[in-house]
Amino acid sequence: MAGQSKKPAAADRRARIAEQQAAERARERRNKILMGVGAAVVAAGVIGGVVVAVSSNDKTASANPSATGNAHWAVPSNTDAAVKAAGLSMLTAEGTTMHIHAHLDVWADGQKITVPGLVGINETAQTISPLHTHDTSGVIHIESPKVQDFTLGQFTTEWNVPLSADQIGALKTDATHTLKVYVNGKQTTGDPSKLVLHAHDEIAIVYGTASEDASIQVPSSYTWPSGL
Repeated sequence: MAGQSKKPAAADRRARIAEQQAAERARERRNKILMGVGAAVVAAGVIGGVVVAVSSNDKTASANPSATGNAHWAVPSNTDAAVKAAGLSMLTAEGTTMHIHAHLDVWADGQKITVPGLVGINETAQTISPLHTHDTSGVIHIESPKVQDFTLGQFTTEWNVPLSADQIGALKTDATHTLKVYVNGKQTTGDPSKLVLHAHDEIAIVYGTASEDASIQVPSSYTWPSGL
């Protein structure tokens, strides 16, 4: 059972968190390099004889910015402020009274978005929110000193990705783009930020056009590792 899983030693947990954050920083550095290359290509104006009209950072290109390269998918720089905005408090250790897990998948513009590790974790201060991620698997950990409801909106707030019935991050619905949210393979209605996270929920957020959404197979479950 999830509530009976053994906690790793504090030193092991610190080492694991440090390793995960180093990997996340490396990924962000690679993204910045790639974005810089893209901007240089746009300045040139032509790729293989094809004229490039706009860069990914051109705000006049579309009312809905592309999901590719958007900084709002990264871990926020101020974890404590993001956790506070979610109505939660940082803990000096993971809570044990409530210990469950949910899984989150996100697609935007037909592309799979990585749910980052270390959401809700302040490695420098060695503090942690009761609602957090350890890695990029999409597993949301709820480890709280008391039993209470935790919502999808609280998690996305910690991630600094606004969520409502018509918006995820900087992406908003319009005449051609929709936002759909599924729980265990079934589409929900209403404000997705109010969804309460339950043990082993598989949650999928899908933003895009009809043709983009058609290429996505929404999962109805997640294969949980032993101990979760």
